[in-house]
Amino acid sequence: MNPWLPVAPCMPATCLTPAGPRASWPRRTLRLVAVTLAVLAGAALALVARGLGTADRVRLAGAWSRLALRALGVRVEVRQGFTFMAGSAAGLRVVPVPETAPLIVANHVSWLDPLVMSAVLPSRPLAKDEVRGWPVIGGLAAGAGALFIDRDRLSALPEAVGRVAGALGEGHPVAVFPEGTTWCGREMGAFRPAVFQAALDAGAPVRPVAIRYLGPDGAQATVASYVGDDTLPASIRRVAAFRRLTVEVTLLPPVRARNRRSLAWAAGSSIASVLVAPPVHGVRAAA
Repeated sequence: MNPWLPVAPCMPATCLTPAGPRASWPRRTLRLVAVTLAVLAGAALALVARGLGTADRVRLAGAWSRLALRALGVRVEVRQGFTFMAGSAAGLRVVPVPETAPLIVANHVSWLDPLVMSAVLPSRPLAKDEVRGWPVIGGLAAGAGALFIDRDRLSALPEAVGRVAGALGEGHPVAVFPEGTTWCGREMGAFRPAVFQAALDAGAPVRPVAIRYLGPDGAQATVASYVGDDTLPASIRRVAAFRRLTVEVTLLPPVRARNRRSLAWAAGSSIASVLVAPPVHGVRAAA
């Protein structure tokens, strides 16, 4: 066990809510077929992306992520201050990033989180090294311009932080999940400070992003949570069977601090303030 391999107390048996409102059988089947086709298309696009520049790969990954979310029937709502945007993933307006590439940090709930981040904020994801060897998924991550980190070797951490700082310095936003593991969404873990050093080294802003999954009644739903001994196929089927899953993405103001521990605390506290007491921004937009 090392600081890059934290363990969350969340487990499927205790943290996942009941099935909730379920989509009809034809809709579930259509979603599963659509996401299978999207993954196959993504595998082909990943091969094409290898010949593209980093910026083009990031844009292509964002377009594919919106397609995959749409295939699963996941609706995305983005909040930025008091500006509210809503719509299906296919019709979602991408949020522009500032001229100085930020380190984008978010709480981690689901395997859907990287797709959501890519769809809303064009960025390079930081992924664990074993993802590179996963069938199809590894190719998709590499095609998206992912930066990889070997969490089993602490000696590799400075090199990984250096790569993140290098990407930020080249003008490419990087998206990371500093908790180091997934939580059910009802709670969140402490942010690990190491990756925040990359922002300090590159002189880059740190942009916190809060991710919440909601049911059709607007209440928090853990159906998308990917925790404990849950399996990816089971999680995909669970998401596809949910009648109206919404992911709410809250873009928070950048945080500043003099050292990485303070940065990690500030970013984590900013996100926790949304998860514990979600802000009210008027009437929720209609689908």
